[in-house]
Amino acid sequence: MVGALCGCWFRLGGARPLIPFGPTVVQTSMSRSQVALLGLSLLLMLLLYVGLPGPPEQTSWLWGDPNVTVLAGLTPGNSPIFYREVLPLNQAHRVEVVLLHGKAFNSHTWEQLGTLQLLSQRGYRAVALDLPGAAVAFFEETARQLGLGCQKVEVAPGYVVTVLTWPGTNPTLSSILLNSHTDVVPVFKEHWSHDPFEAFKDSEGYIYARGAQDMKCVSIQYLEAVRRLKVEGHRFPRTIHMTFVPDEEVGGHQGMELFVQRPEFHALRAGFALDEGIANPTDAFTVFYSERSPWWRAHSTGGRPGHASRFMEDTAAEKLHKVVNSILAFREKEWQRLQSNPHLKEGSVTSVNLTKLEGGVAYNVIPATMSASFDFRVAPDVDFKAFEEQLQSWCQAAGEGVTLEFAQKWMHPQVTPTDDSNPWWAAFSRVCKDMNLTLEPEIMPAATDNRYIRAVGVPALGFSPMNRTPVLLHDHDERLHEAVFLRGVDIYTRLLPALASVPALPSDS
Repeated sequence: MVGALCGCWFRLGGARPLIPFGPTVVQTSMSRSQVALLGLSLLLMLLLYVGLPGPPEQTSWLWGDPNVTVLAGLTPGNSPIFYREVLPLNQAHRVEVVLLHGKAFNSHTWEQLGTLQLLSQRGYRAVALDLPGAAVAFFEETARQLGLGCQKVEVAPGYVVTVLTWPGTNPTLSSILLNSHTDVVPVFKEHWSHDPFEAFKDSEGYIYARGAQDMKCVSIQYLEAVRRLKVEGHRFPRTIHMTFVPDEEVGGHQGMELFVQRPEFHALRAGFALDEGIANPTDAFTVFYSERSPWWRAHSTGGRPGHASRFMEDTAAEKLHKVVNSILAFREKEWQRLQSNPHLKEGSVTSVNLTKLEGGVAYNVIPATMSASFDFRVAPDVDFKAFEEQLQSWCQAAGEGVTLEFAQKWMHPQVTPTDDSNPWWAAFSRVCKDMNLTLEPEIMPAATDNRYIRAVGVPALGFSPMNRTPVLLHDHDERLHEAVFLRGVDIYTRLLPALASVPALPSDS
């Protein structure tokens, strides 16, 4: 899992908002004297650096000086770190240098100051690392600039939830919660047209970057909408909280799942929440009012081992074959149900996919055990108890020695009403109607942090204002058009006043 590490920022002319894509970076302003002092201090502490990974396969860019090659990449391992590296091409290799920096600097700062170029020209291999925590530092600086409260909650070692708060005028009312996550999924750079962590914008206005759709765009749309409203002098009755959480891409178990159980979350007094949605390739905007429940199951079978030249009975493979056939038959039934009913969306049926098969030690040995792993996404209207009993019956029918184990099993699906009985939906949909936005309410086919928020009694909608956009989250060449992004800022600038001005409700007390 790639955490919040580094990316690029740019302006789209004039006073346009800053747009980050890929993992988040820190951008702060410093005086020349501060820059010079910090630069001198760090240059005096140049370290001999051994053991960094070799240069990435592709060069990100070249400067005008033919002796300087600049590369960018990620260190290997479970917690990769983004780095920029320079190699002298036509000079003797001297010593290796690593540049470490605090929250006021990042690797791009060293590039802008010319430090990387200078070291390369002097014959050094230099590497600038973007240390973890840059996202939190960025949010702290943004809170300072916007005059917002900032709270950091470490829900697990190394996992920090950052909360930015715009106080309302009536603290007795429940608040609005705007949630987004700071982590992204890994990339395979060889399949990208442009560097996934450089936020390359092509001539047509498409911004290529990991996180362009999922969901750094929404994080910054929240901030830019708040910036606009504060600059215009607005105040609203309800407090607005923006939460930036880690770990969502691997289940949120070290993020929102823990955060909603903490007193810091309860102190927010959230009455309504917005979180991420998915792009829509049509003119409409998708809004999600519920989610399917992830059930990740591993089925293990035990049987008679032996020489693979023999016809053995009661083998682990035979039993596993029966289990797999039963589950895939159910999958086909659900698929046909979806295909035959044009009114159903993917989130309205239960999906399942076989994701792993394991077993065996050699070609000529019949394995004593085998296993198959499945990713079920269970629709919210399913009777969970009856469904689990059905799964157990398939195991029993396969024979003795068949067991199952859950790696994940979400049992608390909640539905946020999408009619006028829900004052939050009424305010949300009214703004969209006034802006001539067509909404398509659906059940989220995947899982987001909204499931944890709804489970503690907070109504929530999943909404990413991206229409006329192909769905490319987690895909190669993930991208978003700048016009779609800026339109999203406009939409949130209209939504936030309406939501933060919903009159007092019985639930507020």
